[in-house]
Amino acid sequence: MLPKPVAQFLRGFTMGAADIVPGVSGGTIALIFGIYHELLDTVKDGARALGRLAKGDVKGFKDQFLAINWAFILPLGVGVLLAVGLLSSLIEGALKDYPEAMAGLFMGLVLASIIIAWGLMKAPEAKHMAIIVAVGLFMFWVLGFQNGPVNDPSLPIYFGAGAIAICAMILPGISGSFLLLMMGMYATVLGVIHDRAIVEILVFGLGATVGLALFSTFLHKVLDQNHDELMAILIGLMVGSMRVLWPWPNGVGIISEEEGESVSGVGLDLPTGDTALWPIVFCVLAFALVMGVSEVGKRMAPQS
Repeated sequence: MLPKPVAQFLRGFTMGAADIVPGVSGGTIALIFGIYHELLDTVKDGARALGRLAKGDVKGFKDQFLAINWAFILPLGVGVLLAVGLLSSLIEGALKDYPEAMAGLFMGLVLASIIIAWGLMKAPEAKHMAIIVAVGLFMFWVLGFQNGPVNDPSLPIYFGAGAIAICAMILPGISGSFLLLMMGMYATVLGVIHDRAIVEILVFGLGATVGLALFSTFLHKVLDQNHDELMAILIGLMVGSMRVLWPWPNGVGIISEEEGESVSGVGLDLPTGDTALWPIVFCVLAFALVMGVSEVGKRMAPQS
């Protein structure tokens, strides 16, 4: 049996690894590990503390700040940040060198996420399948207008991207990197992390903090009151995302290192010759990995 801080660090590292690629979300990993509800409660406590500080209630902020379960959130957060720092440069390089294979990898991750997210629904009905189909078709159509990654985004765009992507931390079924990919900001954010662009990273992090504070309570209520409908919407988003995860002809959209040119990742073509093998291999391996992590996570879940 691992010491609690070590086990919590490993859970955080797994969550961070999940969120750095457009596949299983950190929220799904937290749910698999049995820490999801405690994570929600801790995030809500942090949001309340920030809310009191914003109102000028210094004493209330101090009391709420001290009430946060730091023994839970600190090792988890360290694990998440370390995973992001270690994996960002690796994935950025692979995106530029092997875009089709990486698209296959991401596709396998998302396909497994769809199955896991469906299993998280409490009482799936025909109406939920209708929601999935409608949202999936709409997202597939919308993503057809994406030309490629955003080049040289302004600081407000980094702020907004952080605010939106962080919501995936408390939403099972969809990852922050997946949302960044849909916004055309995935390769750009990986680049600033790899380059240690402090200003952009701080602005992105500030946006994430504000987004988490603003939306955590709202998302918690939605999950409580309309859980299956929300899960159906998230599954539909992932189904529609196949538009940007289809490996052929260009794989995941990237930014050319030499000239900063965008390469669209929404083209659709059939694989030919040698281009078929590795994307399919990586897709199958990623699918198997996620399903395996799901089983291991259930065994690592804290016993009640």
